Amino acid sequence: MSQNIPMRSWLFAPGDSERKMEKAADSAADIALFDLEDAVTVDQKPAAREMVRKLLQSRDGGHDRLWVRINPVDGPFAVDDLAAVMPGRPGGIMLPKSRGRQDIELLDHYLTALEAANGIEQGSTKVIALVTEAAEAMFTTGTYAGAPRLVGMTWGAEDLADALGASNNRDANGDYDFTYKLARSLCLIGAATANVLPIETIHGDFRDLDGLRARAEMVRADGYRGMLAIHPAQVDVINKAFTPSADEIAAAQEIVDIFAANPGVGAIGYKGGMLDRPYLARAETVLRLAGRL
Repeated sequence: MSQNIPMRSWLFAPGDSERKMEKAADSAADIALFDLEDAVTVDQKPAAREMVRKLLQSRDGGHDRLWVRINPVDGPFAVDDLAAVMPGRPGGIMLPKSRGRQDIELLDHYLTALEAANGIEQGSTKVIALVTEAAEAMFTTGTYAGAPRLVGMTWGAEDLADALGASNNRDANGDYDFTYKLARSLCLIGAATANVLPIETIHGDFRDLDGLRARAEMVRADGYRGMLAIHPAQVDVINKAFTPSADEIAAAQEIVDIFAANPGVGAIGYKGGMLDRPYLARAETVLRLAGRL
C-alpha cells in the first residue's frame, strides 16, 4: 500500500465544535479526524455537517490530512454526511461499524458519484474502516483485501462491548479482556491480509501518557503502524512511539548492509547468532518506517 503522508496519529475532533476542529487541524497529528458520528448528537448532525464542510473549505491546503468520520453506511445519516462534506474535499473518510468488504464497496459507489459531482479526482478520497465494532464484523476482518480506496483498518472496544451486551471490557488489572484482545489481533491480521495500515484504537484516559506510551510501543512491536487519539496531548507520544529510534535505525541498517554485502546468502552469522531472511524483512520495515528505504 502506498501513501504520501505519515499516518501515525489520528486525532479526533467533534464535528460540532469549530474550536476543537481548528485545534486538531493545526496540531502535530498526522491526520485530523472530524467526527460526525459518536461525538455528535442526532439533533446536532445537520449543523455539524455544515461546520465540517465550511472548515474544510476554509483551508487552502493540507486536505490530504483532514479526514471525516461519517456515520455507518447501513444507517440513515451516511449519505447526508457525505453529500455535505465532499464539496470540502476531505482527504479521506473513516467508516465506523463496518460489517465487511461490502460496506467499503458501497461507500466507494457513493464517493465515486460525489467526486464526479464536485470535480474531485476519481478515487482520490481514501478510506479507513473501523472493523470490529459490530459483533458480525469480527468474522469478516479477513475480507478486505482489494477493497477500493482502503488504506487502513482500525478497531473499537467500546462499541463492540455494547454490541455484545457486556457491562465491562476490562479485566481486574485494567487490561482488555480476551474478546477485545482478539478484536485487536483480528484487525492486525486483516490489515496484513489487505496490505493496509493497522491502526490501534484509542487510549481513553488522555491524562495517562505513560500508559499511552507503553501501549503504543507494545502494539507497534506487534505490527501496528499508528494509533487513534482523543486529545492533542496524546499526539506527540503517539508520533514518537511509531517512529523508529536512532538505535533501531542503526541496527536495522547494519542488518540490511550485511545482506547487501552477501547477495544470495540465506543465513549469515551475526553477533554470535544467525540471521535469516525474516530478520532482513523486519530490518527493511524499520528503515521503511523511518523513510530510509
